[in-house]
Amino acid sequence: MYADRLPTAVRQLLTDVLVVIWVYAWIRAGMWVHDTVEKLGVPGRKLEEAGTGIAGNLHDIGGRVKRVPLVGDELTSPFSSAADAANNLAEAGRQQQEIVGDLALTLALLIVAAPLALVLFVWLPLRLRWMRRAGVAARVRDEPAGRDLLALRALASRPLDQLTKLGPDIAQSWRNGDAAAVDALAALELKDLGLRPAKAR
Repeated sequence: MYADRLPTAVRQLLTDVLVVIWVYAWIRAGMWVHDTVEKLGVPGRKLEEAGTGIAGNLHDIGGRVKRVPLVGDELTSPFSSAADAANNLAEAGRQQQEIVGDLALTLALLIVAAPLALVLFVWLPLRLRWMRRAGVAARVRDEPAGRDLLALRALASRPLDQLTKLGPDIAQSWRNGDAAAVDALAALELKDLGLRPAKAR
């Protein structure tokens, strides 16, 4: 109710600010979800580091054991097998991190997508339509024919309570070409678009 008392330009500015804050809040929420889910990848990272470290140590030990004369090759086999198992463990850790990373990105995008879609497909078209209407009205408001068009637009689209405030015979006055009535109706339409009235004739 109080918003209706504000000038149109002020309402548009407040709406723009609120939309920017709203989008920023959802982007922050998406980033928070992404970072929170990413923490689930910590065990996988530790698993990868542990597996890689163990595999490296086993390969080093196997290389030393291999230098033992006569039985070096036979003694190396268990170390190689254990190193392969450690590499598999490291690979499992890497895969877990990839899954968690994909999940974090997907959830973040899903959280941000719906609010951005509302802005792009609902608010933005309405905002652009208002800008086009206001731009055309600003170009024609100082022209006599433009004032007539604005007056006609006001008669066709403004609520009856707004029209009757201009006088009970406002429509008849407009039909008779009354300049004051045309100016009053044009000013009403311009006010709805957040524009100043035309210069007095």
